[in-house]
Amino acid sequence: MTPPLLRVDDLHVQFSTRDGIVRAVNGMTFDLNEGETIAILGESGSGKSVTAQAIMGILDPEVASIPSGSITFRGEELVGLPERKHRKLRGTDIAMIFQDALSALNPVICVGDQVAEMFRVHAGASRKSAKQQAIEVMGHVGIPAAAQRYGDYPHQFSGGMRQRIMIAMMIALKPAVLIADEPTTALDVTVQAQIMELLKELQRETGTGLILITHDLGVVASVAERIVVMYSGRVMEQGDVDAMYARPANPYTIGLLDSIPRLDARIGRLPAIPGLPPNLLNTPSGCPFHVRCTRAEDTCRVDPVPPLVEVGPAHKSACWFAEEVYAHGK
Repeated sequence: MTPPLLRVDDLHVQFSTRDGIVRAVNGMTFDLNEGETIAILGESGSGKSVTAQAIMGILDPEVASIPSGSITFRGEELVGLPERKHRKLRGTDIAMIFQDALSALNPVICVGDQVAEMFRVHAGASRKSAKQQAIEVMGHVGIPAAAQRYGDYPHQFSGGMRQRIMIAMMIALKPAVLIADEPTTALDVTVQAQIMELLKELQRETGTGLILITHDLGVVASVAERIVVMYSGRVMEQGDVDAMYARPANPYTIGLLDSIPRLDARIGRLPAIPGLPPNLLNTPSGCPFHVRCTRAEDTCRVDPVPPLVEVGPAHKSACWFAEEVYAHGK
């Protein structure tokens, strides 16, 4: 079998704070193949963005550490890779679209120069060549009159156009892996659809492997092949998107799916998962979701944490009752 483009294996990430150790990611595992889209789902604080930052190698070394686990890109181990080598991978091989383009873009440098910098720094292009390539890629992502808008600043663009500028920067050098962290946050539905279609089009052209980090299950259904559901830094369920939407095998996944409005059923008030995610400084024993789970039993409240078990073809769930939930739906 062809080895995966990117492999994350039993990844653990923690942060040292004045109040104690925050264990933000606990045993994250997934593979990404060329041309594939995998979505990482979960509520805020579940560890999605921290996983992306670990892959990019942009965790703050003063507070963050990776005590165990592995991240390999085309067979090369990234955990512990010297910063000099990691910097060479960023942008050229692995790139990331951040969720807030206005904050990610430099407000005092025109957008064209920010895009052109990718070609100058990573590809060694001349100033003239970098500018021409920047204009081309800006036009490719749908910036109208790209040559005329080259010298404009981020605040002169709408939210959707700023996100396109960010995408232009990240796909400029055609990376093998593209991480999109909430790429459609705060955008209206029409612009969301345009951004996601743009990413899929670029992916078809280049064969890039796409990691989509989101909490929008509607977006996931239309673009992803596989899903990883996270909660409290752990993988709760993973599998093919069609299988997981049709027969989820974890109460947390079911809670997320039940909260989506449906056009084919009148259900009145949308159900919500009760309570809040746990404090990562003091996570509960046993299954981290048991405090909010409507079907939790005594075995869920004590250690050990339930392991990921296979319930169907390429479909796993971390629940002591995974097979029962998978068989009966709830």
